[in-house]
Amino acid sequence: MLVCGVGGVGLRTIEQLHAAGTAVVAVADAGDGDPVAERLLRDWGVPIVLGRPREALVAAGIAGAAAVVCVPGGDLVAIQIALLARQLRPDVRLVVQMSNPAVAQALAEVTGERSVLDVAALAAPSVVEACLGARPHPVRLAGRDFIATQLVAPRDGTLRELYGPLAPLAVDSQVDARVDAQAAGQVDGQAAAQVDGQAAGQAAGQAAGQAAGQAAGTVTEICPGRDHRVRAGDRVTVIGTPEQLTAHAGDPQVRGAGDPVRHTAGARGAGAARAAELEATGGRPGLIALTRSLVAESDRPLRGTLVALLALFVVSVVVLRLAYRKPGGGPMSLLDAAYFTVETVGTIGYGDFSFADQAPWLRIFAIVLMLLGVLLAAIWFALLTELLVSRRIERSFGKRRAGSMKGHVVVVGLGAIGVRVVEGLHAAGRRVVVVERDEANRYLPRARALGVTVVAGDGTDAALLNTVNVPSAAAVAVLTSNDMVNIETGLAVRSLLGPRWANVPVVLRVFDRELAEVIGDAFGFEFVRSTAALAAPWFVGAALGLRVLGTFYVGRIPFVIGKITVVAGSGLDGLAMGELSARTRVVAISRAARAGGTAEVEHPPRSGSRFSAGDDAYLVGPYEELLAVLRRDALDPTAAWAGTGQPRVQPG
Repeated sequence: MLVCGVGGVGLRTIEQLHAAGTAVVAVADAGDGDPVAERLLRDWGVPIVLGRPREALVAAGIAGAAAVVCVPGGDLVAIQIALLARQLRPDVRLVVQMSNPAVAQALAEVTGERSVLDVAALAAPSVVEACLGARPHPVRLAGRDFIATQLVAPRDGTLRELYGPLAPLAVDSQVDARVDAQAAGQVDGQAAAQVDGQAAGQAAGQAAGQAAGQAAGTVTEICPGRDHRVRAGDRVTVIGTPEQLTAHAGDPQVRGAGDPVRHTAGARGAGAARAAELEATGGRPGLIALTRSLVAESDRPLRGTLVALLALFVVSVVVLRLAYRKPGGGPMSLLDAAYFTVETVGTIGYGDFSFADQAPWLRIFAIVLMLLGVLLAAIWFALLTELLVSRRIERSFGKRRAGSMKGHVVVVGLGAIGVRVVEGLHAAGRRVVVVERDEANRYLPRARALGVTVVAGDGTDAALLNTVNVPSAAAVAVLTSNDMVNIETGLAVRSLLGPRWANVPVVLRVFDRELAEVIGDAFGFEFVRSTAALAAPWFVGAALGLRVLGTFYVGRIPFVIGKITVVAGSGLDGLAMGELSARTRVVAISRAARAGGTAEVEHPPRSGSRFSAGDDAYLVGPYEELLAVLRRDALDPTAAWAGTGQPRVQPG
């Protein structure tokens, strides 16, 4: 396998391909050398070829490669590498990272169906699900609808007793803050006995992490058996058909606590919806918020001119009330004096009042009033117009609207992933406030087109976060492209949430998976998402022949739903499912059509069922485990991929 690009996703892809036992060569531009990446590649024994794309592809051995994965730093370089690879090897399998949808569609016509992937599109759904709370994750397997969701055990019992045929994927249990070393050693030994080689090492490492988690008070059991006992309050992640979920766990589509409320039609429903909206936004109509924004954004010259104009108005009203005499000899009323002052300053003059028959000093006062009033009014209207047409009023109005919201979702950072998260939250009916530092951000028009409130500013500023009412937010997603900025912002959010911290989902984007785990453990962030960890399985799966159908998190562990076609003579052909890793769940098997028969779907499959050549197996689990299963489906390098006619690499 050739992997072009050694950035976050590229490096993670190389790591997983290497872990799967596949021979990998890294390709990078001469100017893109990263000392840290090069050191890791040396540790893994993965060679790297530096140079211009064409020369580097040839030197890396594209003539004998089974696949080329293009994950460089930009779309332009990805296009160049993909087209060069297709030119040098028309039959090579291509997997390309592309963020521009229009370009991706055109490129797919050249590189092949499902060969172009968008990292943002792959990672955003997991962030949206975290912001919305424990949400059902729908997926279609073997022509049937399935839903993966998290449930809370209603009572003590086995998973079989509580959830029947639903396939358990994980159990999060609360345990005493003690670590039983002997039990941890037994777990390690059992995990090592389940799989061999590198997979055993991975399972042992995960079991050690599980033991460490016990000390912290929580342990996660991956793919437990149906006879596994749980206690009331344990969180259980299961997958099954909607009918199974309805029968054994209630309605799988029940709204979470933070979901939007639907009101009935008619006047009463409209009134209830309006009342709920005013309650959610603090009960402040938009006109009042706009007025407050005008006052807040007005600068000293504007305020000073307005004060001078008002002072002139007051002086004129007093003078006219005391000194002006009507034709009948009577004084002016206060209303007449105010009316005549506005008439004079506005140079309107309807003829109902006049200074012609007044005392000379009063006519001189009228001249000064007209000149000074016109001047002040012209200056004030000019400054007000400048304020209204400037972006300052938009920024302030956004802050005012956001500051009055309750139960909204705050998204910090409007990059490629951020805008897709905003679109996903908006589609789910949630109110969203975006905090973005760059006022020239290319995605701002897309956010504003949705009617989303956008506030310009630094997300690490606690005062700004307080302005957008983070303390009353239902969720916060920190998604800038800088890990340090995300960590700073996340800590500021934690401080502002105070006692609500434990109940409000705060999603933190961290590129490096190891850093994500460390940050989560050290600062108590439950939802730390690594872009590379979410996207890499799709690229690895596309390169190795595992069709990834979905990814989602169980706690901090990324799970993958994938499809594998069993190849004749491979390690899976004739294998019983009970002989697979215990950390992998086979959800369904689409049996290959036999002579004179039709294809059948086995769900749920029995532990004694055996794979046969041509079967499509649908598996769920941590993607390291799925790659270990894929290794067992490996063929001799002279054999062919199932249905592709392309040579397959011998692992190792």
